[in-house]
Amino acid sequence: MPDLLHSIKISDADYEKAAIQWKSDFLLMPLFSCMDALKYMQGMPGVTVPTKLPSVEGAGQFAPYRRDRKSASETRIDYREITSYLGNVREDFEPLEIVQTLLGRGTATLGDAQMQAPTARLVIAEVMRSLGHHLHNALFTAKRNASGDTTADLFDGWGTILDKEMADGNISEAKGNLITLDETIDGTNAVDIAKEIERSCNPHLRRLQKFLFCDPAFADNYNDAYLVTHNAVPYNKKYEQPIIEGSFNKTTIVPLDCLAGTDKYILTPGSNMLYAYDNMSDLTRLEVKRWEPWAMTIAAAMFFGTQFRSIDQRFLKVVKLKSA
Repeated sequence: MPDLLHSIKISDADYEKAAIQWKSDFLLMPLFSCMDALKYMQGMPGVTVPTKLPSVEGAGQFAPYRRDRKSASETRIDYREITSYLGNVREDFEPLEIVQTLLGRGTATLGDAQMQAPTARLVIAEVMRSLGHHLHNALFTAKRNASGDTTADLFDGWGTILDKEMADGNISEAKGNLITLDETIDGTNAVDIAKEIERSCNPHLRRLQKFLFCDPAFADNYNDAYLVTHNAVPYNKKYEQPIIEGSFNKTTIVPLDCLAGTDKYILTPGSNMLYAYDNMSDLTRLEVKRWEPWAMTIAAAMFFGTQFRSIDQRFLKVVKLKSA
């Protein structure tokens, strides 16, 4: 019986048409590769220019009725700005290799598998998804460098933004949005440190559903420490403990591999961590062409950027780890 690989015929025209027809979907594929992290944050589609994020705070108060009452204060509006940057990539790929990958290296045969045969759309999607790996790794550490050649140069990641705000004095212990740990986290003290972090938060932040974005090592240490400190009671029927003890089920531990080796953790609601992107405007692009006999070239351009909606202590707590 002939194998499916030899029965697949995808022409260059098929790839070119698919790139046009499914452009906006393909340009989202790199983001899908980041969903282990981005699923906790809030996306802002269609952002191609700097966009202001207003925070409105009225200083006036309701008081006992008085006919001649006048406002003694004004509403304060603070702005943060989110920017997405246009980035592009040109990548050569060998269609046959991608087809083999989608087929499980040619193990499928004709019959029912023919109905699931890779198409130009699936091949392009696989290539675009692979490009998201570098975006995932740079979500927190990227630092904008307009003359750079990597994803880490495209935008300022969340960690880079925090570093700048800390350097400018906008995030500090005095402002209530920073806590500096004075001991190294390990498998014996992680639960106590987590409770210390939680209880250091502003009361408004404590009552919000929020996430502690950390490295995988902290989650491991927290699980180990929880087992040590709760060895006389049932371990909740499972080893993993995703909720910080004493947070009233408000704080979930989110270990991210892209934060491995970080010097800071971030405690905030997911809605406070924004990522801007665009896959629909005229400036975005996706083309697939054959310029060499054995390879095709995919050229793509899209926008991406990150920001915090607020760095006020009511919405953010940065945890500075003790230096090794």
